[in-house]
Amino acid sequence: MPKPFDLICIGRSCVDLYSVEFGVPLERAMTFTKSVGGSPMNIAIGTSRLGLRVGAITGVGKEDNGRYLKWQLASEGVDVSAVKTDPDRLTAMVLLSIRGDNDFPLIQYREKCADMGLLPEDIDPAYLAKAEAVLVTGTHLSREGVRAATHKVLETAQRLGLKCILDIDFRPNLWGLQSSRWAEASEAVTAEFRKVLPYFDLIVGTEEEFFIAGGKTEAIAALREVRKLTAATLVFKLGERGCAVLPGDIPDDFTDDVVYPGFPVKVYNSIGAGDGFMSGFLRGWLRGEDAAT
Repeated sequence: MPKPFDLICIGRSCVDLYSVEFGVPLERAMTFTKSVGGSPMNIAIGTSRLGLRVGAITGVGKEDNGRYLKWQLASEGVDVSAVKTDPDRLTAMVLLSIRGDNDFPLIQYREKCADMGLLPEDIDPAYLAKAEAVLVTGTHLSREGVRAATHKVLETAQRLGLKCILDIDFRPNLWGLQSSRWAEASEAVTAEFRKVLPYFDLIVGTEEEFFIAGGKTEAIAALREVRKLTAATLVFKLGERGCAVLPGDIPDDFTDDVVYPGFPVKVYNSIGAGDGFMSGFLRGWLRGEDAAT
């Protein structure tokens, strides 16, 4: 008998306020539209739209933004029965404008936010048991309490025989790092990733994200460091070139037999591209389709 969910997405959630005045600097923008934000919730919506049965575990505030997130997720077919409503924390929020194809100034309001208030006692093993797979993202390894909750998710999933998926999703500022570059990350960040890598069946990231996970600043070397700790299929995103899919030993370079090209598209802005990619990839991977498909 099939389980109720193909996938449960765990991690950060927020309200995104996007300026609708394209090309206008954020400080001058006056009109905004509201949407769900946070990569795990974007992936939850994306996979639900593609036909998967999806649940969510996150935290929202006991206020209008929290009610909006639960309503919008439910409207997209995502189960929200395990979403925690936190009476003491506000829902996270992001304010941003779009100025070019890879230019989107943003301000994040995440001080003591609700999704970072998840604790181990908020994780219900019975809810996880309803799924075939769980997805976690790197942000929830960045703080002690929510890190413990993430570890409980992974330990429970492993015990239940669920597939475990990691979107590395490294955001320096969400780790409390002042620089926006991966190179400024401390060894402590890599150490936290290394603790959880053995749990996963699938790990997806960009070049810089695999640098963080592997603790090396060269792609093949970083991938080999990750491979020492996990037998997971590694998906290395290559931007407009598509992605490399590495189920076994890491080759000396990315040859045609491991690189799968994407579809040519007109790029208006790259924000959210990784969440769209992950949603599409998971739709096929969880259904057992081959990498080319």
